[in-house]
Amino acid sequence: MNDNERLQVFILDDHEMLRRGLRTMLEEAGGMNVVGEAGTAQEALRQIPALRPQVALLDVQLPDGSGIEVCRQVRTLDPGIKTMMVTTFDDDEARLAAALAGAAGFVSKQIRGQALVTAVRRVAAGEVFLDPTAAAEAVRKARGSRTDPRLASLTGQERRVLDLVTEGLTNREIGHRLGIGEKTVKNYVTAVLLKLGVTSRTQAAVLGSRIVDRDEPHRR
Repeated sequence: MNDNERLQVFILDDHEMLRRGLRTMLEEAGGMNVVGEAGTAQEALRQIPALRPQVALLDVQLPDGSGIEVCRQVRTLDPGIKTMMVTTFDDDEARLAAALAGAAGFVSKQIRGQALVTAVRRVAAGEVFLDPTAAAEAVRKARGSRTDPRLASLTGQERRVLDLVTEGLTNREIGHRLGIGEKTVKNYVTAVLLKLGVTSRTQAAVLGSRIVDRDEPHRR
């Protein structure tokens, strides 16, 4: 397997030894190539858009800023680059901020090596390694959360699809629940993302959780 066939990964962390450890672990797992690394947010923002890795592993806390802001800027410049946050402190606020910034993954540095390798591969394949339920819970705990006006633009069926996306269901599971085809579900999800102005299912799930918040008083 040549380098062009390998999964291209970038590592951002301010600890050199940790970067070396991640590089060794990922490359020894097979099928991966670490194309670059950085220790600061500024350096990462200079390298990542030029190198265009498939997945960028970003430390949340950096000496000159936040990996979450790096994630936001990278995703704005090139939405094709998947980003995964790696953090020492797995808290609700950081998880929420990562979801809204467009991160496809959020893991603790305590994660086992093989689990991290699996997470990177899943994110590269277009999956989300960021629990929508946990992201939704973070929203409910956030201060001053209000119903987002973008939700009003959704049709009834789009709202139902969004509810199920928020529950973490796949397109196939949503189709089974609503009695429609998987391709039709995909079209609905695409429409929902477009109307909400987001680029990932996790971001949609974060906004979708606010529907639950709004409706809860009426259910009591």
